[in-house]
Amino acid sequence: MSMAMVIGGSRTLAAAGMILVYAVVIGFTDNYVRLIASEAGLWQFHATRTAMALVLIALAAAPFGLKLRPIRPRAVLARSLVHGTAMLFYFGSLAFLPVAQVAAGLFTAPIFVLLISRFAFGRRIGPFRLVAVAIGFVGVLFVLGPGQEAPIGLASILPVFAGALYAMGNIATRDWCEGESGAVLTLGFFLALGFYGLVGMTVLALWPLPVPAGEDGFILRGIVVPSATFLVWTFVQAAGSLVAVGAMVKGYQLADASRVSVFEYMVLPAAAMWGWAIWGEVLNARAIFGVLLIFAAGTVIALRNK
Repeated sequence: MSMAMVIGGSRTLAAAGMILVYAVVIGFTDNYVRLIASEAGLWQFHATRTAMALVLIALAAAPFGLKLRPIRPRAVLARSLVHGTAMLFYFGSLAFLPVAQVAAGLFTAPIFVLLISRFAFGRRIGPFRLVAVAIGFVGVLFVLGPGQEAPIGLASILPVFAGALYAMGNIATRDWCEGESGAVLTLGFFLALGFYGLVGMTVLALWPLPVPAGEDGFILRGIVVPSATFLVWTFVQAAGSLVAVGAMVKGYQLADASRVSVFEYMVLPAAAMWGWAIWGEVLNARAIFGVLLIFAAGTVIALRNK
């Protein structure tokens, strides 16, 4: 075994560890979004979370020696807007489609990573990784069970478009922003979402819309007086997202995006685990089978890289 193969395998293993940290933290924090959505709006949530994240980054910059000056500002800006726009389409689709279908659309990202890597950059994609991604995606379909309630139309394409943009952002992390610090890319990600949050709040303040009560009004709700619950759990989201997004960025910097993207499937079993621990939610047989397929996909990738 050559030294290059050993180094490559070590970097892939380290990237998998970073994505595992990302999955566990995000799985925990996202389980509490329902508390935020019941009383506040998506746009205020993004703007407030970004403000809190900026304060945390400023406080951590000196003690941890964070490098916050981008090497290529335009590349970082482009990458941040691509990822932020992906989240915009993702959350915007929630106004028209069931959460399961929207999430399944976003998790087509690994498929697009492979396609973009092959046809835009001419990179060779081996059959093992291709099959593993397909198995993982089938697992996602079993876990989420999309397309059972919503009609097929233009709105159904939006989550898939979000998945394509998310894939582009993941590739950009390594190809456009190589050498950038994780702190720079994390800061850019939050700034993009905060910008969209401010835009959404402004639009809804100028042109308010009828807002359903509770979680159903999450997308259409404008500015509200923040409660203690909103502030506490938004802060948890800000702190947790800083750790999680930073780990994800580091993972994509360590190894090729077409490999690292497969490990993002770990978000689903992590979220299910926290859902059981926090809310007592239990996966049905269909979802358990999907999780097994997801783990099978990750195992094939890990063994093949070794």
